[in-house]
Amino acid sequence: MTLQDSFVLAWRTVKSNKLRTGITVAIIAFGIMALIGIITAISAMNQSLKENFSFMGANAFSIRYKEMNARMGGPPQGEEFSKSKKSKKEKKSNLDKVIRLEESTYFKEHYGFNRAQVSVYRRGNGNNEIHYKNKKTNPQIAMFGADENYLAVSGYTLASGRNLNPVDMQSGRNVAVIGSNVAAKLNPARPEKMLDKIILVSGKPYRVIGLLKSKGSSAMMRQDDVVITSVENLRQYQINNSYQIGVMVNNVAELEPAIGEATDQMRKARRLIPTEAENFVIDKSDKFAEMFIGFLAGISGAAGAIGMITLIGAAIGLMNIMLVAVNERTREVGLIKALGGKKKDVRRQFLFESILISILGAVFGIILGVLVGNIFSIVLGTGFVIPWMWVAIGIIICTVVGLVAGIYPAMKAASLNPINALRYE
Repeated sequence: MTLQDSFVLAWRTVKSNKLRTGITVAIIAFGIMALIGIITAISAMNQSLKENFSFMGANAFSIRYKEMNARMGGPPQGEEFSKSKKSKKEKKSNLDKVIRLEESTYFKEHYGFNRAQVSVYRRGNGNNEIHYKNKKTNPQIAMFGADENYLAVSGYTLASGRNLNPVDMQSGRNVAVIGSNVAAKLNPARPEKMLDKIILVSGKPYRVIGLLKSKGSSAMMRQDDVVITSVENLRQYQINNSYQIGVMVNNVAELEPAIGEATDQMRKARRLIPTEAENFVIDKSDKFAEMFIGFLAGISGAAGAIGMITLIGAAIGLMNIMLVAVNERTREVGLIKALGGKKKDVRRQFLFESILISILGAVFGIILGVLVGNIFSIVLGTGFVIPWMWVAIGIIICTVVGLVAGIYPAMKAASLNPINALRYE
């Protein structure tokens, strides 16, 4: 019996047992679907993060007073990120000291790296509800108190109107620049008409002086759900523990030397002596994406574990089904051996059957997993994602599962005595 004959006979047997084959294929497909589906969804999230998580450009960095601790599941209150628990040693070393307005202003006035732009800003509440006439937004609008450089440093562009000016900064009057989502929500038909209108931000009136172009939002990052007023104005209404500083240099090549000079200047602003460590943190613009991508890597590991557990169960089920097939086809095995078939022919046929069933499960599971996972692509607004590496891994894993599950039944069938097998009822 040639290799082709064994394969054709195995394929005919698989097709003839539709119910048994279908159940086993479904079990294997579910495991692969869970694995590929989650990996595809995570790939879409990664792509969305890389596209949408740049608060500033690649040639910018920010200065804050502590490391970021991402807050998942809803807008943060007051501070952009939740406070982490500090040890007694950290408290004694004063590493949790907020950046005051005087320190950030000193930095802005004295930092002179090659015409770099510096912005001093602070974040207010992240759950503001904006009203205009009978329209209102969801309570998810972030409010920032900023200066005239904030838009450029943070990568925003004005669609119409004007930026904050020195009079706004000094007087702290109630004026605001609003994001495109806010304008669209308050005036769906003509968002551009929101310019120079009076809106209510958590009950307080603000005149809209500028409308921002869309920066791109996703399910995880709402960069167009913002209201930006002056630092002085936000100080009147919302208490915030710390200011932040954004710096944008002319090109990416200047980023590292600019960070070095910023470190020196910030040490002076914080009045640190040479023996004291920095009590502030400098973040590059890509750190936000890197942090969340690290979280998603852990989810990928969990997805792999779920898929493998399901596939182990599928392998056990496949082995049991193949053992049942051996008992049902005992006389067939005896006939093959009586006609001159060798042990390797019988063993090869049963192995082919097991592998074919497993690969069919892989194919259906991969197709379903990619389709299910790309639902996230639609939600996040990214392109169609196919994790080719994991598709190949899925096929290899299923082939191994089929091989392992079929070895024992194939060896049992090959070891049958042809005379006893022909007498089997």
